[in-house]
Amino acid sequence: MPREARVDRRRYLQAIGGTVATLSVAGCQSDSGDSQTLTAGTAPGFPPFEMKQDGELVGFDVELLEAVVAATEYELSGWEELEFKSLIPALNNGNVDVVAAGMTINDERDKAIDFSDPYYSSNQAIIVRENGSFSPSSLEDLSEAAVGAQKGTTGESVIKDQLIEAGTIPESQYNAYGNYVLAVEDLLNENVDVIIIDVPVANSFVADRPIKSAFVHETGEQFGFGIQSGNDELAGALNSGLTTVEDDGTYRDLTEKWFGQK
Repeated sequence: MPREARVDRRRYLQAIGGTVATLSVAGCQSDSGDSQTLTAGTAPGFPPFEMKQDGELVGFDVELLEAVVAATEYELSGWEELEFKSLIPALNNGNVDVVAAGMTINDERDKAIDFSDPYYSSNQAIIVRENGSFSPSSLEDLSEAAVGAQKGTTGESVIKDQLIEAGTIPESQYNAYGNYVLAVEDLLNENVDVIIIDVPVANSFVADRPIKSAFVHETGEQFGFGIQSGNDELAGALNSGLTTVEDDGTYRDLTEKWFGQK
């Protein structure tokens, strides 16, 4: 794991300042012999972090969390698939024990839940149609564009905080989606002009669809595994597991597999 991506979470939050479904199981983190079992929550439709492939849940977050938990005294009993905006409520209601969903660590979320150490760094890509005439180079160029993002994501925060609140666009020009697959489909169908999305996810869509990244908006965000506030034991175990998968080369192998990074 890149050293710059593994920073103390509290120092990171101080540095960046403020930013920013029906469940089939109930009650998690149960004892199983000498170990505790965990139910993980995620939101498919965010490739290559989490997505459905031939009906199977796959992705970087999926394999990374499974490897991290395997390096601890906990066991992963299964996954719950939810909309992104439903993940924190599910965590706080005890329906899942840990969230692995490309979730950015920020002050607002930190008030509701705790996070593991960061495991990935990202920025936001501004995506447009490949053969379209619209080619923005800054957020200010989006003043007359219909923009889209997934609900509850950093992309949505950029739109609300830096476009709508700044007066660059009216709220009526914003389209919110349950996942980015729907957002990309709307972009291709010319129902929106732009979507704002994490760079590695954008790269995944760009690779097999006629869309392109117009420019990158730097946010310096970092992803962490979400856990219930005050669960220091689980936080410590996940952080220890992250260190283990970094040291034994598993993290390097997964980044190469899912992002083409060596």
